[in-house]
Amino acid sequence: MKRMVVFFAFSLPVLTTMAAEVRFTGEATAINDDKVIYEERHLVEGECSDGLFYPATQTVTYVRAGGDEFANKTLSYDESQLRPTVDFRQPEFSEAMDITNRNDDELKIEWRTPDGDRESFSVEVTDTLVADAGFDQLVRQNWAAVTSGDSVKFDFLAPTRGKAYGFVLEPAGDNRIDAAYTVRIKPSGVILGFLVDPILLGYNEEGMLTDYIGLTNIRKDRDTNYTAHIRYTVETTPDCELTR
Repeated sequence: MKRMVVFFAFSLPVLTTMAAEVRFTGEATAINDDKVIYEERHLVEGECSDGLFYPATQTVTYVRAGGDEFANKTLSYDESQLRPTVDFRQPEFSEAMDITNRNDDELKIEWRTPDGDRESFSVEVTDTLVADAGFDQLVRQNWAAVTSGDSVKFDFLAPTRGKAYGFVLEPAGDNRIDAAYTVRIKPSGVILGFLVDPILLGYNEEGMLTDYIGLTNIRKDRDTNYTAHIRYTVETTPDCELTR
């Protein structure tokens, strides 16, 4: 009697994840005279998963017009896309800012000020909390609202104060920005609205940042930071979508 041999064909899952990166450069100019102040060079490394780009790490190098590096920042999105861990250094002012995301439960802030003082804060994480460059991911995660003209409420971290404040992301119009979509980030509270100027953002159809107008994290002197218009040029994009 012949034995029957049966072969089973197993269906293995198709891997749809691959490494990807985004490179772009920002030229920061003064608001009043369009003089170039500095340049930002961004590299965002991550992966395309099921057709969508997820950032893992980001490095930003800040250079003067002559090409000399004067500041740098690294970000890790391991715990959250909205609340990255941040390491920022601005040596010419002896300033350092570390924002550590601890299991997405707490943001620990360590700040060495230009005066040489050290400040430490702890901020409890909520679902609506956004920190640093997480605002860019906030826009992309709410792309349907952004492109339809709706507003989005969130809390934005002010690391030098160790607090989060209520903000709103809403449609805006500004003739200084030539982009497919222009949005504004402004405080939702009346009192803070008198003290903090809105930030204007421009985005193209694919969800890449094209413009930033507002207060930067780069110091003009020991007491004030630059307010600038940063225009971004995209160098490379991933082979997947940036927005949902």
